[in-house]
Amino acid sequence: MGKKRVIEKSEKEIIQEKDKTDASKKKKLKTKRKGLDYGCIYISASYNNTMMTLTDKQGKVLSWATAGNLGFKGTKKATPYAASEVANTLCEKAEKMGMKEVDVFVKGVGSGRSSALRALAARDVIINLIKDITPIPHNGCRPKKPRRT
Repeated sequence: MGKKRVIEKSEKEIIQEKDKTDASKKKKLKTKRKGLDYGCIYISASYNNTMMTLTDKQGKVLSWATAGNLGFKGTKKATPYAASEVANTLCEKAEKMGMKEVDVFVKGVGSGRSSALRALAARDVIINLIKDITPIPHNGCRPKKPRRT
């Protein structure tokens, strides 16, 4: 194995390393983008989770949030409370970017879809449009042929 060397650093070197790590963390934070006063929010409410995505006019994803991302686990992810918390965090992100008006597109049949909309309406963001984009089968798949007896 060999002997291990213990490297001792002076206080100045330790402070310089901390400053470097702090500076790299500050670079990762998103700044307020110019011209972002309008966007879209996509709500996907499934039976197991609630996911929300914030995009710009062209559909480029700016930010997203899920119930699992906020620390809800298991069956608690599909609750209306978790959906409202997801909406609140996404609204905070939108307000930091300077977004004032949004279009909302709702997809899915989960219990969080209405509570997420209510949480969005309670914030300072102006909602121009609410559209349901849940996929509906218009004839479905071809059924299996009948079993022979």
